[in-house]
Amino acid sequence: MHFDDGQIPVEYSRHIRRKVLFISGGLLLTIMVLISSIGMGPVSISPLQALLTMMGETVSKRFDLIIWNIRLPQALTAVAAGAGLSVAGAVMQAILRNPLGSPFTLGISHAAAFGAAISVMVLDLGTMTSSNVGAVTINSPYLTTAVSFCFSLIATFAIIAISRLRRATPEVMVLTGVALGALFTAGTMFLQYFADDVQLAAMVFWTFGDVARATWTELGIISAVTFAAYIWFTLNRWNFNAIEAGDETAKGLGVKVERVRLTGMLLASLVTAVIVSFLGIIGFVGLVCPHMVRRLIGDDYRFLLPASCITGAILLLGADTAARLMLAPNVLPVSVLTAFLGAPVFIWLIIRGNK
Repeated sequence: MHFDDGQIPVEYSRHIRRKVLFISGGLLLTIMVLISSIGMGPVSISPLQALLTMMGETVSKRFDLIIWNIRLPQALTAVAAGAGLSVAGAVMQAILRNPLGSPFTLGISHAAAFGAAISVMVLDLGTMTSSNVGAVTINSPYLTTAVSFCFSLIATFAIIAISRLRRATPEVMVLTGVALGALFTAGTMFLQYFADDVQLAAMVFWTFGDVARATWTELGIISAVTFAAYIWFTLNRWNFNAIEAGDETAKGLGVKVERVRLTGMLLASLVTAVIVSFLGIIGFVGLVCPHMVRRLIGDDYRFLLPASCITGAILLLGADTAARLMLAPNVLPVSVLTAFLGAPVFIWLIIRGNK
C-alpha cells in the first residue's frame, strides 16, 4: 500500500479527491443552470444580462421585474425544494435501511393532500376564476397550506408514536407509513366523490406540484427549514454510516439508534411537509437523486448528503426549466415532468444494479 507524505494511503486520497471534485463540479453546474434558467422563457434574457441584473445593475426595468418578481424566486425555490427532498430521501434510506426510502414512503404527501382537500371541501377555499381550462385559484393559499401542514405533522407524529411503542424498527415505520398513506388516500377519494366541479378542480390543482406558486416568503421558509435540518443531518453523518451497517453494529459503536432514527425521521418528515404544503406533491426527486449519487460516489454520508442536495437541486431546477419551455406559453407543472423522468430513471437504476 502506497502512502503520501501525511501517511495517508494514496488510493484513499484519490478516492476522497474524486468525491470532492464531484461535489465542487456539481456546485458549479448548479450556478450555471440557475443563471441559464433565469434567462429562459417567453422573454429571452441572456446569461450576462441575467447575471448583471442579479448583481444589482439595472440592465432593463422590464428585466428587473421579470427576474426579481417571477423567475429568480421560482428558480431558487426549485433549488431549495430539490435539495430538501433529496437530502430527506437520503436520510430516509439510511434510517429505514431500505433502498425505497423517500420522503413519501411514510405517507406524508398523502396526508398533505388530504389536508388540502379538507380545506377546499369544508372551508370552501377553491374557486373558478373563469371558464378557461386550469383557471382555478385557492382563495386563501396560506390557510390551505396551514391545514395541509397540520395533517402532515399528524401523520408524522402518528408514525413516531407507533414506532416508540414497537421500539422504532425500520419495518414498523415503513408499514405504518404505508397504512397511513392508504388511509389518507381513501379519505381524499371520499371527499372528491362528494365534491362539486369547482371543489374537485381545486383539489386536483393543489396536488400538482409546482414551484411557480412560491414567493420570496415561501422560499425563505423552505430554505430555513431545509438548512436547519441539513445541519443536524451533517452532524449525524457518522451515525447514519453506522446504522447502514446494521443496528447491532451501530449500537456496538455507541450510536443511540432509536433516538437517531426517530429524530432523523421527524426532521426529514418536517422538511417534506413544509415543501409539500407550499408547493404540492413533487415525486421521485427524493427517491432517484440519492440512488444516482450512490452509484457515482458511494454510500459515505460525509459526501452523500451534500452531493444529494446538489443533485436534487439540479434535477428539479432543470425539470422546472424544461416544464416552463415545453408547452410555452402554457406552463406544465414540474411534478408531471419529474414523474415522467423519474420513473424510467429509477427502473434503469434497478436494472443496472441487478447487473
